[in-house]
Amino acid sequence: MDAAALTLLQLNQRIAGLLNVAATQNVWVVAELSDVGVRGGHCYMELLQKDPERGTTVARARAAIWASNWSRISAGFKAATGQEFATGIKVMVCASAAYHPVYGLSLVISNVNPEYTIGDLVRRRREILVRLQSEGILELNRRLAMPEPALRVAVISSAGAAGYGDFLNQLYHNSQRLRFTTCLFPAVMQGERTAVSVMDALDTIEAEADRWDCVVIIRGGGATSDLIAFDDYALAAHVARFPLPVVVGIGHERDVTVLDYVANLRVKTPTAAAEWLISQGGRALERLRRIGGELLQSLTDRIAGHRTQLACCEGLLPTASGACVERSASQLRNRVEALAAICSQRILPQTVRLDHLADSLGNRAMSAIERSRIKLDGKEALVAALSPEATLRRGYSVTRVGGMAVRDAASVPSGTRIETQLASGTMISVTE
Repeated sequence: MDAAALTLLQLNQRIAGLLNVAATQNVWVVAELSDVGVRGGHCYMELLQKDPERGTTVARARAAIWASNWSRISAGFKAATGQEFATGIKVMVCASAAYHPVYGLSLVISNVNPEYTIGDLVRRRREILVRLQSEGILELNRRLAMPEPALRVAVISSAGAAGYGDFLNQLYHNSQRLRFTTCLFPAVMQGERTAVSVMDALDTIEAEADRWDCVVIIRGGGATSDLIAFDDYALAAHVARFPLPVVVGIGHERDVTVLDYVANLRVKTPTAAAEWLISQGGRALERLRRIGGELLQSLTDRIAGHRTQLACCEGLLPTASGACVERSASQLRNRVEALAAICSQRILPQTVRLDHLADSLGNRAMSAIERSRIKLDGKEALVAALSPEATLRRGYSVTRVGGMAVRDAASVPSGTRIETQLASGTMISVTE
């Protein structure tokens, strides 16, 4: 048994021999690049295949491009696609299976077809644009009116990016002396977290949208492959629906992303974004100057016309004033005389009526007083007749026990001390 056993090296060599067949050599393979890195002149990576529905990885393989081919392949790929050979892009590579006794299975890439990558990027971008169009949101942000001037600017960029510094320098040292207000909302501008980071910054700005006139998304120079993150449906839809105009300056003239199609305005670079804002503010300032000049001219013309009218009035004033005063005095006298006649006609009848009313009121008051006195005398006599004292004077008496009037003799037991009140004096007695 022991004599027939193989060493691990022997087994690996057999596997390598089995793989070295035509079916595994110089085969064109489509995959997505991951973990691309260059070491010692060689390019190492992983090739991935993902489920198109769920996005999960269904196949994975290590791969390498040896230094003898790397310079040629990388230069040709960038020249054809405008992108670096980097993580995140799809490629078609010519690969051969190799099994190393120590490092195991890997694929050795000898060539790359850049036309496939170009086609894939274009296809993906076209699919996103078609989807946005079908949902009716592709042009939403482009339809928003840009405020004139847009002086309050929310900026999305990397905090330490050179492009951000260039943008601010251009903006705050403008020859028009426009006063801009900016605030940085930092975001990751390259790599897998780019889309999520930019959307988070947009959400923060939207929460205080009334503070800003527009949003500027900028990044500095870098590899074209870094722009793949901006060909993202979720990010594009977010920008399309954003309530403020969005200005995008994330690449160079030949670099176009989905974000450029949905933004209110697309410019080449961060500096170009600043130049556009300055020029827009300059146009608004020029309109204000023109309106101010037209207003000044209009006011000058009106003042000149009023001065001419005033001079004519000054010439007529010496002769017109005397006649005007005389007419006014005559009118005043006539009105005074008319007023006196009217007052005399209206006041005399009212005076006679008031005299009659005064005499009538006096008579009515005396009559009312006499009637009230007679009624009062009658009530006074009635009260005197019904008083307890009047009753006692008529021969009646009041018997009390303990201060309480007695109404029933049976209720008073014998031997009770009673008090009898008469019209004049009180008697004390005891019952039997």
